[in-house]
Amino acid sequence: MATANTWSGELIDNERSADFPGTTFASTLSFVTIDVGADGTPTASDGFANASATAADIAPRGFAALFDAITANIEQAIHGKTEAVELAIMCMLAEGHLLVEDVPGVGKTSLAKALSASVDCVWKRVQFTPDLLPTDLVGVSVYQRSSESFRFQAGPLFANIVLADEINRASPKTQSALLEAMEERQVTVDGVSRQLAPPFMVIATQNPVDQEGTYRLPESQLDRFLLRISIGYPGRASEIRMLDDQGSAKVLSGLDPVVSAEEINGMIDAVRTVYVAGALKSYLVDLAEASRHHPGIELGLSPRATLQLAAATRAHAAARGRSYATPDDVKAVGISALAHRIMVRTDRGAALSPEDAVREVFEAVAVPVAR
Repeated sequence: MATANTWSGELIDNERSADFPGTTFASTLSFVTIDVGADGTPTASDGFANASATAADIAPRGFAALFDAITANIEQAIHGKTEAVELAIMCMLAEGHLLVEDVPGVGKTSLAKALSASVDCVWKRVQFTPDLLPTDLVGVSVYQRSSESFRFQAGPLFANIVLADEINRASPKTQSALLEAMEERQVTVDGVSRQLAPPFMVIATQNPVDQEGTYRLPESQLDRFLLRISIGYPGRASEIRMLDDQGSAKVLSGLDPVVSAEEINGMIDAVRTVYVAGALKSYLVDLAEASRHHPGIELGLSPRATLQLAAATRAHAAARGRSYATPDDVKAVGISALAHRIMVRTDRGAALSPEDAVREVFEAVAVPVAR
């Protein structure tokens, strides 16, 4: 197809992310050509933009305004961690579940509580301990002597946002009670399945597995988390501000909701409409296939991972005010969306970290470009 414009270099990679430096997995990087129109916009048939959609179509109530309001509200309690805050919001809007993994005391629970408090919905917190039982999560049928029948007493999973605090301190049996709820948005007790009201999101926090008294999450459960993020230690100015605030407890107790559950559902609907071009879909599949053939990866990305990476990509594009996704959106969420799903080989000398493995996969796969 002839184009009226010629773009030099990469369409989406002229400011490469620091997450993707050089690699040893691929010696060369190939490119896919994308046609563009006379105005420099990728065409609907080949490019990233959808000719029938505009940025204004994303949310009639003002997607950007709502997103910024949630971000600002959370940042009253979480200082200097805008990237982590935005990723947490994107995860919710992509209909995913969030795993926050870091050392104790850096604000994992505070981030989860601040996000929950920013939405006018039902949220429950469960402190995971070794003696927690599956019925403590899903609920139980209680016999009523007066009516001579059983009445279902719902557990804390019947909420819009569920905070599973220190999830890896509970036994694997209890952890597995979350699987059905996270994947199918329903809970089955005594043979009866009950739907969970949207929006539904699990925000789990955990300490690194080398901490005493923790259990490693099974791969089947890790794969159900859309994103895994770390908060990290605060900067000097942020830590001084924390001292001024005397911690986040007082700030958290004063947070008011800034969006309703209905508005969140509307934003979720808007994210679903973000256009993903055919070339970008091929790019996502190529990433998954590359992970399955990487010599340093024992367990590559599942089809669920591909679907969830696409969802996270749409959410990132919408948060940046676009009605179409680009490879930049994929790269922006790549580490958070994929690293926790990958199992690297340990029988070949120095083990490759999952994060480095993801970077090598990205470097090895052809990036759609325009010229």
